[in-house]
Amino acid sequence: MSDKALLEITDLWVTYWGRSLLGLAGKPFHAVKGANLSIRAGETLGLVGESGSGKSSIANTVLGLVPAASGSMRFGDVDLASLRMRYPSAVRNQIQAVFQDPYSSLNPSMTVEDIVTEPLRVHTAMNRSERRDRAIELLELVSLSREHLERHPHQFSGGQRQRIAIASALALQPKLIVLDEPVSALDVSTQNQIINLLYERRDALGIAYLLIAHDLALVHHISDRIAVMYLGHIVEEGPSDRVYKAPAHPYTKALLDAVPLLDPQAQRDRREARKAAPAHEMPRMAATGCPYKNRCPSAMPRCQAEMPPVYEIDGGGTASCFLYADHVEAPKNGTGRAA
Repeated sequence: MSDKALLEITDLWVTYWGRSLLGLAGKPFHAVKGANLSIRAGETLGLVGESGSGKSSIANTVLGLVPAASGSMRFGDVDLASLRMRYPSAVRNQIQAVFQDPYSSLNPSMTVEDIVTEPLRVHTAMNRSERRDRAIELLELVSLSREHLERHPHQFSGGQRQRIAIASALALQPKLIVLDEPVSALDVSTQNQIINLLYERRDALGIAYLLIAHDLALVHHISDRIAVMYLGHIVEEGPSDRVYKAPAHPYTKALLDAVPLLDPQAQRDRREARKAAPAHEMPRMAATGCPYKNRCPSAMPRCQAEMPPVYEIDGGGTASCFLYADHVEAPKNGTGRAA
């Protein structure tokens, strides 16, 4: 795995504009606020958080589906943010995606062969025979076979459809695949199969993944590093084991506390402890201070007025929390590692 960043996101802001009844521009909604992230070649970065935290906005901006309001996204020598969604073919070929619903992301009128070879037809000079041979190779990579070529998406299970989507994403041999909740629509046993498949293909082909999910346990299984988002902010980032086993930010701890426990008694004890704990306000956009201040059990007076800087954390990574005010502030290079 290279130490050089394949994708370097610096101070990224993503803004949506509401519309009034008269069609006039309304107030801006900042879905991503100054995000700093990086992904190295062959690495998986897991991006987790609740619905509405800004995860998919980052994914869609990287894919060129949503413009960046400001900041930079350097992919190799190219700043994707400056392209304003108009990616040249050479760049677009290197960034592919697998989405949440494997049925809606596949054209139901196309055969598997057409779906898998569509990127090859558009972006390469392969003839039909060469594309078919490549499609068979790709299907075998995802544990399907040539017998599936003439079938349509409705003839497959959810897990098989997701395998087809993965095969299509691999067709152009991309350097980065954005996985936006790739298994959340599948049952648990199928989720494990797809995650293991992604893990194997990454190691065999040297692909980098940006994995968007809300399940920290699942993300921990496949990711090298984890970044945690809350209301548009990256509140914690670091090595997967450190974030999962020794979370630094109170919000990360809350996410882990939501993961069901295998021990029934421990699960009951935790449920009772939650009931006994004082209630906190529901999340809302804060004009000043820490975005998590209204829900944080460790909130301090300064949290109400000041946005905490990003501090380096023992064990690797960073956290944006005044609990670590005695730590060294991290450089703003998006990596959580020393510049």
